[in-house]
Amino acid sequence: MILEIAEIRIAPGQQAAFDEAIQRALTTVASQAKGMRGYKVNKCIESPERYVLQIFWDTLEDHTVGFRQGPLFAQWRAIIGPFFASPPVVEHFTLLTKSDMP
Repeated sequence: MILEIAEIRIAPGQQAAFDEAIQRALTTVASQAKGMRGYKVNKCIESPERYVLQIFWDTLEDHTVGFRQGPLFAQWRAIIGPFFASPPVVEHFTLLTKSDMP
């Protein structure tokens, strides 16, 4: 399992519209991607224009090739891209260890 983490910064005053847009993009577009196993979106309390998106993929290639180079990516960016104040910072991680706590 691969964890994609994207740090997203949006334009000020757009939080409510972005909240709706990212939920719609995840449920209607990204969820169709091969190897996509789930996601989490966190909003920053101190910096309300900052979000952290986590998407769980079966393989790195499911994200970097199948999704990013396929037709779903254009749909994804059309929904959330207009809100970006700067390009998202995206990195991929593998699990080292975890706790059983929720």
